[in-house]
Amino acid sequence: MKKLILISYIALTSLMLIACSGGSGNGKGSMIPKPTPAKPTTKPTKTDTNNGISKTIPTALGKVYQGNHFNRYTSVKTPNGGSIHIVAQDKLTDEQIIRARSILAFYLTDYAGSQYGADKSAVANKMAENDAILVLLNGQDDGSNPVGDKVTGQPLYQNEIQVEGGSWYMKQNYKHRDATFEEVFHLVHGHGIGMSGQEDLKGALPQYEAEIKQAQVNGLANNIWGRGKDNQDWIKELTAEGSLTAEYMVSVIDSYYGLWGAWKDGNDGMWGIYNSKTREDIKTKDPMGYALMDNKFLPPYLTYNARIDAKLNGNFSLRFDAKKPYTHHSRYLKDVTLLGTNNNSVTVNELDNNITGNVGTNMVIFSGKSSEYKITNNKDKTIVSDTVKGRDGKNTLSNIEKLQFTDKTITL
Repeated sequence: MKKLILISYIALTSLMLIACSGGSGNGKGSMIPKPTPAKPTTKPTKTDTNNGISKTIPTALGKVYQGNHFNRYTSVKTPNGGSIHIVAQDKLTDEQIIRARSILAFYLTDYAGSQYGADKSAVANKMAENDAILVLLNGQDDGSNPVGDKVTGQPLYQNEIQVEGGSWYMKQNYKHRDATFEEVFHLVHGHGIGMSGQEDLKGALPQYEAEIKQAQVNGLANNIWGRGKDNQDWIKELTAEGSLTAEYMVSVIDSYYGLWGAWKDGNDGMWGIYNSKTREDIKTKDPMGYALMDNKFLPPYLTYNARIDAKLNGNFSLRFDAKKPYTHHSRYLKDVTLLGTNNNSVTVNELDNNITGNVGTNMVIFSGKSSEYKITNNKDKTIVSDTVKGRDGKNTLSNIEKLQFTDKTITL
């Protein structure tokens, strides 16, 4: 397993943190050494360019990040005045950095009414106190990166960060499988929530960790998780490291948010290590795992603003479509921003979405007749509300030129 971190993104209104272990092809990771304590740094201001990404890496983070192809930095201030850091090597795109930061922010965004996530400030503060760092590394987790085992934070590799709308994402390419949710949660789990078996980093939510531990023990005992003879040495390694709960929990999270729905090489999740491939599977095959996601810490939908890759040329669907592999995952998104100049469209799902267009001509696609929607204008935004409950929700649109209904297309 790898380390955890927090990041700052000026366009985000809430804190961000998290990262977790290994992004290798088998979903397994190895523990990394403790990070060197880092001094707080200043938060990027609104005058910063490149979406809050700086080209200067604080020297307080350690010598390994000065040189060695590290060339960008971002961070987030926590309520206690601390910082969680993200550092990146030179082959990472800015959009990969932003996405990692967005997912970290998502994990740390308050989830109103939930048992453990209604106020996540203690988790964020604890991450800063525990010197959480997310390290975005060139290449992949195959031992070829010369500083991969020298960094003092939670590694996440370039070839395992998919960007919404990019080719890896649209094809759900498991040679470049999306390990971002896994690794970032490892960071949050280990440095913020706290993990049983790793008492050197005190966590903020021991009660939640106790529930995770109970579900993990049940999962291992009943062949729900940690499955396969070839994984038993790995399980022994995790046991020695005290990271069983970390690896179990990310298996649940990945399947819950649809990351394994398009995998064609098995009926399970996380390379067959976990018996549940989809959210529906978890509910029936691992009810204790499902209980960890049911109004506990994370919401049922992905609330960060997904920045759709500028190279996308066509449609991006938020509605599940079995013919489009990526919609196993995108169905849980609710806010998107189109980048670039291409004339693209977005198909809405049942949620209340915020959709922002690019400089091209953009269209939003609905699933009913135009007469079944209420269309209003509020300054520079268009609000389209479906009057049929549970179908298309309420959509707030910016920089969108066309609305497509089943009976006609309207130009705004």
